[in-house]
Amino acid sequence: MPDQTSRVFNVLFLCTGNSARSIIAESVLRQDGAGRFRAFSAGSHPKAEVHPTALQVLENFHYPTDGLRSKSWDEFARPDAPVMDFVFTVCDNAAGEVCPLWPGQPMTAHWGIEDSAAAVGTELERKMAFINALRYMKARIAAFSALPVASLDRSSLATRLREIGRAEGATRPRPDVA
Repeated sequence: MPDQTSRVFNVLFLCTGNSARSIIAESVLRQDGAGRFRAFSAGSHPKAEVHPTALQVLENFHYPTDGLRSKSWDEFARPDAPVMDFVFTVCDNAAGEVCPLWPGQPMTAHWGIEDSAAAVGTELERKMAFINALRYMKARIAAFSALPVASLDRSSLATRLREIGRAEGATRPRPDVA
């Protein structure tokens, strides 16, 4: 592998609609992992737009929202797409789908959290679902960013990535999801 101490790693966050959780993850890593990671997000069935509450919560917590858009994961499977080093599913549905073949054999893990876009209840309860998604994703990204990637072998890194996915707020994927 190339020198990992100065290398910038490409990270793709996947969700079905790419309108909330994966967008939140992209924004958080874009800011908190700046200089070490390049963040992207996509969905298997992207929505027409990013959920407005996701954008509002990101802005309220001073995370960047410029350039965020709901897009298909097919954009990242094309020959001219950036080669991903890491691919994380953040919703249980996307974890169970057949993903495109990613060039470069990226490390993968499932970091599922509840779907904030599907939250019901009062306006405050729905907004809290987005705040919780941000909090859980921020904690996972902090743990990921702190990993000594350069000193971990592939197997150890895979184990650590799976452990991060089981942190507070983790959903339980369907039994047929690896």
